[in-house]
Amino acid sequence: METKDRNNLFWLAAGVSALAVGRAVIRSLTAYDFNGKTVLITGGSRGLGLVMARQLAKDGAKLVLCARDETELENARMELTGNGAEVLVQKCDVTDEQQVNDMITNVQNEFSPIDVLINNAGIIHAGPVAEMTVQEFEEAINIHYWAPIYTTLAVLPAMKSRGGGRILNIASIGGRISVPHLVPYSASKFALVGLSEGLRAELKKYNILVTTATPGLMQTGSPRHAYIKGHHKQEYTLFKIMDSSPITSIPAEQSARQMLNALRHGDATVTTTAFATIGELLHRLSPGLTTDILALVNAILPGEGGIGKNRARGYESETPLSESWLTERTQKAEARNNEV
Repeated sequence: METKDRNNLFWLAAGVSALAVGRAVIRSLTAYDFNGKTVLITGGSRGLGLVMARQLAKDGAKLVLCARDETELENARMELTGNGAEVLVQKCDVTDEQQVNDMITNVQNEFSPIDVLINNAGIIHAGPVAEMTVQEFEEAINIHYWAPIYTTLAVLPAMKSRGGGRILNIASIGGRISVPHLVPYSASKFALVGLSEGLRAELKKYNILVTTATPGLMQTGSPRHAYIKGHHKQEYTLFKIMDSSPITSIPAEQSARQMLNALRHGDATVTTTAFATIGELLHRLSPGLTTDILALVNAILPGEGGIGKNRARGYESETPLSESWLTERTQKAEARNNEV
């Protein structure tokens, strides 16, 4: 009897292993090839967008980077072309529908049809919700929800006519779990997740595969550009330490690889960092317990007051602690990813 049980376990393990190998082979054979494809990255001049651009350039993609800052765009273009990439940069405010339509038309007429769209542009507001105003919510929803709508609708007709395409919407774990002191950010990312999943369901019949990314914290160097409210120095110091800690955050390069691999394989969703994955699982199992835990976290965060409803940028909120060894990873990412 024991021998029979051992044999059954052996064949079960062998079957599982064969299925895993078969799945890996199929994924490898059916993976989307970025070589020669034109990839548009919004917010591509710095941070995560630039990290992704570097990785896509190594895969032979032709890059279109759009952002609002011409100097940042030119810096990114010079770096990428210096390493052999084919790059077009476009100044564009993606919260302006007309600017988006003009930019897409120009790219498709003067450069190349867009094969892959990566909606990456973002904004962060940190602080107690009681210090937020309608302005913060509007800014967040405009860039995290309306901007991807504008870009998607602009590239959709050409993708349909060519028989396919890929879209990566970079939301956040904050689009699965609403995080204290990041309510405008989380609410707008929830909207993006809903949009992205709906697009996937409807566009698959055109061979346009949409991937929703919900990454956890990653070291892009972007906190210095965040808008901070309330006790902005304490708020920013905590945020930057969390952003830099290897317990709660991972290198942007690692997160970018995971998201681009999901895009390459046409996966529906991808969540990066163990911290975010555990949080997502807990929220699915018990939303009430998750929000109760977050309420306890909120109780130890800085309260209302300080500069109140006024706001300061991260780089205006530095403290000795936020510039100490505790944030070394984030500081290095700032310099590396065109954030300074």
